[in-house]
Amino acid sequence: MSTETDPVADPLTEAPADPVPASWGEPRSRTVTWYDPLVTAAGGRERSGLETLEALRDGVLPPPPISELVQMDVVAVEHGRVEFRCVVDESVYNPIGVVHGGLVCTLLDSVAGCAVHTTLPRGVGYTSIEIKVTYQRAVTRDSGPLTAVGTVVKPGRRVAFAEGQVLDAAGRVVATASSSLLVFPLPD
Repeated sequence: MSTETDPVADPLTEAPADPVPASWGEPRSRTVTWYDPLVTAAGGRERSGLETLEALRDGVLPPPPISELVQMDVVAVEHGRVEFRCVVDESVYNPIGVVHGGLVCTLLDSVAGCAVHTTLPRGVGYTSIEIKVTYQRAVTRDSGPLTAVGTVVKPGRRVAFAEGQVLDAAGRVVATASSSLLVFPLPD
C-alpha cells in the first residue's frame, strides 16, 4: 500500500488544463502596488480628518490600498468637501461591457466618507451606515477619468450626512448618492 498522495492542483496558480479559446483575444493585465495601510492609519491618528486628507493629497501619507486598486486619487480637499479622480479601464468592466456599478458606488462611498472625515477632530473616525446610489448613465473606458465630489450635508458627533456625485470627463453626472455615517472615537 502506497503512502504517497497526489498533490492537489491550486486553481489560482496552475495554468488551465485546456487552452483558452482564441476568440477571447490576448490576455491583459494590470499590476497593483500599495504600501502598508497601517502607516496611513497611524499617520491619520496624529492628525485631524482635514489634515489627514491633505497629507494624502500631498503625498505625505501613502494612499490606502483601495485607492491604488481602483485608481483613484485625492484631487482637492477642504472642510466638508473632497474631490477625487478615478481612471477607468477595462479591468473594472462587468459582463455586459461597461464599468461595474460597484466601482462607482465605491467612489461615492469614499467621497462621502472622506467629506465627513474632513470635519472630524483628531482621534475620531467614521464608517458608513447607509448609502443610496442612483445611477444615471453607463460608464466605459471612453468616458474618460471620473471626478467624484463629496460634500457634507450635516456634520454630527454621532451621525453625519453627506452627498456625492460622480461626473464623466465631459462633466455629465454618472451617479449620485446620499449617505449616513456613524462617527465614533478611534481606539488607542
